[in-house]
Amino acid sequence: MGRTIAIANQKGGVGKSTTAINLSACLAEYGKKILTIDIDPQGNTTSGLGVEKNELEYTVYELLLGECSLEQCILHLDFDNHDLLPSNVNLAGAEIELIGVDNKEYILKEQIDMIRDHYDFIIIDCPPSLNMLTVNAMTTADTVLVPIQCEYYALEGLAQLMHTIELVQERLNPDLEMEGVVFTMYDARTNLSLQVVENVKDNLNQKIYKTIIPRNVRLAEAPSYGLPINKYDSRSAGAESYRLLADEVMNREDEE
Repeated sequence: MGRTIAIANQKGGVGKSTTAINLSACLAEYGKKILTIDIDPQGNTTSGLGVEKNELEYTVYELLLGECSLEQCILHLDFDNHDLLPSNVNLAGAEIELIGVDNKEYILKEQIDMIRDHYDFIIIDCPPSLNMLTVNAMTTADTVLVPIQCEYYALEGLAQLMHTIELVQERLNPDLEMEGVVFTMYDARTNLSLQVVENVKDNLNQKIYKTIIPRNVRLAEAPSYGLPINKYDSRSAGAESYRLLADEVMNREDEE
């Protein structure tokens, strides 16, 4: 049965989509069968995996509203072992359109439960807010992975995210667990990055991944070519870091 990981942080610009794209791609590179779900209306994960998001007939939006089947919505990417449930700006209206719908928190889960066995990992890229889309991701997920940018305000908003996770655990998905925290955009040249890492370790009673994702020019360039980092520049520091993170994620499954 596939393990489902929601990548969430209501703070924008912390590397959620970058992590969703590249963790998925590196797991696929290791031979795992992957489904990446883009549930962010910005659609950055969709375009970062080489899909022209504004030309799609069916996306997560149509799926949530019951206007298409899961089979119609899933795209088989040009990369081995890797499928995508895409998104675009239409999804921004889903919250309003789902008002009054019964069990709207479980719409994604009900769909994904039908195909969970087809994949080793399902990676969900959440929007940078704690809204109904994020709640759908968390009811679907087994665990939540939180990317934290190595910057001064890193811990700000994290308490709110933890509170949301606890609420989802209490009311909607008692099996939801915290996957852990991964540090992103680490700059070894600054003391600040090091201080942030130490600060979070001291203040956060959570699993923290050993792998730290560096600031990396190639990592920043890759999405504009529609390629994950392991396809764009396989030997870059960014590619090596996400392979190490994929290793840790797989090893965590073995530990369980």
